[in-house]
Amino acid sequence: MKKIILFTSVAVASGVLFANIYTSMVIAVATDSDIPNSVIAGGEFFKVTNPGDFFKIFSPASQVLTLISLVLFWKNSKKTRLFLGLALLCFISGDIMAFTYFHPRTDLMFSNPMPDVETLKRLSSEWSTMNWVRSLILFTGLVFSFLAVDKIYTSTNQN
Repeated sequence: MKKIILFTSVAVASGVLFANIYTSMVIAVATDSDIPNSVIAGGEFFKVTNPGDFFKIFSPASQVLTLISLVLFWKNSKKTRLFLGLALLCFISGDIMAFTYFHPRTDLMFSNPMPDVETLKRLSSEWSTMNWVRSLILFTGLVFSFLAVDKIYTSTNQN
């Protein structure tokens, strides 16, 4: 059961990473394509639901599953603890960035009245650039998760 939880945490974290990459490659590019018209269209498109609805569910799920994995494998080895702890730190950092950096910019871009075109272009550019940084942080967390899996399996095979 412990390994199923660990693998589920890796799978969910992978999903969060790829959803974040999709946001950078598709949604951010579309939003940046014809400002202000693309921002207006994006605001209309995301009235019912938006990518944040996905992240509100799966990002905390990833963190909780990683935390549970850390607790379950605490006695495995110091390296396993370190890797899962660093993975958890990366996943939490991604959410901290979302709340402190991305949400305020998104709210401003889609506010009424809408900011001027130059402000929208700056906000969109900053958002796009930093979302790749967030993807890198999430990827780093995923690497640490895989290192923990590897450490668990190599220590199991040595016994």
